[in-house]
Amino acid sequence: MSFLDPVLNPVFQPLLDISPILAIVVLAFLISLLITLVYKFMTNQDEMKRLKDQQKDFQKKMKELRSNPAEMMKVQKEAMKVNMEYMKHSFKPTLITMLPIVLIFGWMSAHLSFEPIYPGETYSITAFFKESISEPAELMVDESTELISKEKQNIGEDKSVSWNVKSDEGEHILTVKVGKNEQSKKVLITKELEYEEQVSTFQHSDIEKITIDYNKLKPLGKFTVPLFNWQPGWLGIYIIFSIIFSISMRKAMKLY
Repeated sequence: MSFLDPVLNPVFQPLLDISPILAIVVLAFLISLLITLVYKFMTNQDEMKRLKDQQKDFQKKMKELRSNPAEMMKVQKEAMKVNMEYMKHSFKPTLITMLPIVLIFGWMSAHLSFEPIYPGETYSITAFFKESISEPAELMVDESTELISKEKQNIGEDKSVSWNVKSDEGEHILTVKVGKNEQSKKVLITKELEYEEQVSTFQHSDIEKITIDYNKLKPLGKFTVPLFNWQPGWLGIYIIFSIIFSISMRKAMKLY
């Protein structure tokens, strides 16, 4: 989603640098507000209220007709028609907001999935090779990168080789070579919450892909949800806050 960076980075990168959780909460609020406003102005709320009231009436009738299955089925069929009508009215605003939300989700995934690699931090780069390749692979680094592992290594049974390296702050190009084939991977070393794409794939090459082994970002640090032993990532936190914001906004605007 790099094409969105010029638009979203100036606004949200400062928030990311302050706190990833702050950026997630602000985005959850803004997206919830967008969805709620589009829903409000693109639906006939009088009609939505009528359908909602009908749904409640049908639910009440079905509870009363539990002892009469035949009549309850008739009411259930009518209720399904009303539910379909309600969904049809809701579909248009959902469709309109879907594309921008998918794009913003892509941007969030590209910026909130991993921790950055800090200057002087040891990280690893892994290359994957074709099944037919058996000769040793070599990693070539720039002057500002220290190669901790052996430069040339044999390819493992899983057809991969990993190297541990350290780099100074800035952009670096690491090049994997096997035989006459070479492929490069850009790595960003920074104190800010930024990083290059984790995986680069290559067509028609003995080197199929190169990955940077980032640490997953934990916006809440070491906090774990009690009972579930769950450390939510950006998506889990976003879903929780978006549900809270959406319910609150719909109630405040009296939407049906």
